[in-house]
Amino acid sequence: MATLVVPQSVPSPTEDCEQLRKAFAGWGTNEALIIEILAHRNAVQRKVIRETYAATYGEDLLKELDKELSSDFERVVLLWTLEPAERDAFLANEATKLLTANNWVLMEIACTRSSYDLFMVRKAYHARYKRSLEEDVAYHTSGDFRKLLVPLVSSFRYEGDEVNMTLAKSEAKVLHEKISEKAYNHEELIRILTTRSRAQLNATLNHYNNAFGNAINKDLKTDPKDEYLTLVRATIKCLTYPEKYFEKVLRLAINKLGTDEWALTRVVTNRAEVDMQRIKEEYHKRNSVPLDRAISGETSGDYEKMLLALIGHGNA
Repeated sequence: MATLVVPQSVPSPTEDCEQLRKAFAGWGTNEALIIEILAHRNAVQRKVIRETYAATYGEDLLKELDKELSSDFERVVLLWTLEPAERDAFLANEATKLLTANNWVLMEIACTRSSYDLFMVRKAYHARYKRSLEEDVAYHTSGDFRKLLVPLVSSFRYEGDEVNMTLAKSEAKVLHEKISEKAYNHEELIRILTTRSRAQLNATLNHYNNAFGNAINKDLKTDPKDEYLTLVRATIKCLTYPEKYFEKVLRLAINKLGTDEWALTRVVTNRAEVDMQRIKEEYHKRNSVPLDRAISGETSGDYEKMLLALIGHGNA
């Protein structure tokens, strides 16, 4: 369900590298050419371009881009050019160094990647930072946030469709008990959310809804200002309905007084090759405005062109 537009006949990596080299040459950078190439290549093709560039010119393409570009356009191009696992590792590392709002980024990566992809993120994190993702998350968080986030980033969930209905019923009851007691940080609640497969969790949450008359996230809304509870609700949304979660992140980023370009860039680069079509449909349904029009209204120049190319719109 991705909407990245890749041309039917793609030039060879050598040709792409020659063109990129040209884009960097002389006075001023040819940003349009960078967008034309990189925004229309998938992850495998971008990886080969980076390897070919290093082999041909003895230089790191990311460093060249860093040197030539600036501001939001630079960030979107650099994040996009990274391999998906590398990008997640970079964003996770950045999140551990920033303020608590970035607990969201860690949760997003942990809950919207497949088990194998999350494993690859942990591997990329080791390679780049010479530490484990788990130890950094544990070190930079505390209290209930640490209790939830460390097992989330460490998990390796079962990816199949098999569901145990007896277990779904008993765990729905456990969740309801803990929420009724306001024991939101109870180890059983955290265990269920951080270890069960998505299929099993969906069955449990459906049973919760049917048996107790409320969606679980409604029962977790007792204190809208509680940041930990907000993170628990977002975790559930990410695991069960990621496009709805990302629609909200985009809506808040775009409608914010002064657009939140970091969130906008992160979601577009991270979801362009995953579920962008579903996110766009969700966005249109919720806001009565197509996502590309909303992005155009709040961004400009090469940054806007790059974002529109990545969500599969425009002539960029």
